[in-house]
Amino acid sequence: MKEIKLSAIVQSACAASFKEMVRWGGRCCLVLLAALALQACSDDEEDAPSWKETNANYFNELYSSARQRISSGDTQWKVIKSYAKDQSSQGIPSDYIVVHVIEEGSGTKVPLTTDTVRVDYQGRLIPTATNAEGEVFDQSWSGEYDLITNMPAKFAVNAVVDGFATALQKMHVGDRWMVYIPQELGYRGENNTSIPAYSTLVFDITLRAIYKPGTPVPAWK
Repeated sequence: MKEIKLSAIVQSACAASFKEMVRWGGRCCLVLLAALALQACSDDEEDAPSWKETNANYFNELYSSARQRISSGDTQWKVIKSYAKDQSSQGIPSDYIVVHVIEEGSGTKVPLTTDTVRVDYQGRLIPTATNAEGEVFDQSWSGEYDLITNMPAKFAVNAVVDGFATALQKMHVGDRWMVYIPQELGYRGENNTSIPAYSTLVFDITLRAIYKPGTPVPAWK
């Protein structure tokens, strides 16, 4: 009888130990699964391109596409080197802006860096998964674009970022362009109100008037 009792006690102790092992084993599994999940999230974050990389890729692909269109004879696209860069060398894609001509004006002159201009403009960020057209960060008109009701903004050509100034110096009055500016010719690594650092800028620009230095700029009617 004593042996039977001893055997029962041993079996009971073994069973308890097994349950404890299972209990602790379950906790270990949960800890392990949580660690694996965190690692997976970390891997996903590392694999996901940063905003800087996404913008650089977007512009580089657009630049290559524009070059191909121009080579095939498409006159609605232009690539223009920044006026602030050395014009004697080819340079790199980020030395250029990309332009899609929406409408050609009848003007015969282009503004210089010392001139003042009036323009209609809208600035956007690049398209994203949540905003297919790109978030608008600034614009000079209210409601829908309308040449009759728009009130053009006034500023000096040399008061805007290099990419914008480069476009203006190639535009004639009446031209409407969609201008794509790499971050190197925009705000670079600086956050600017609603514009994140390293953003490619997309501007819809219409040149409405040019004023030479010393010329009064009248109120727009």
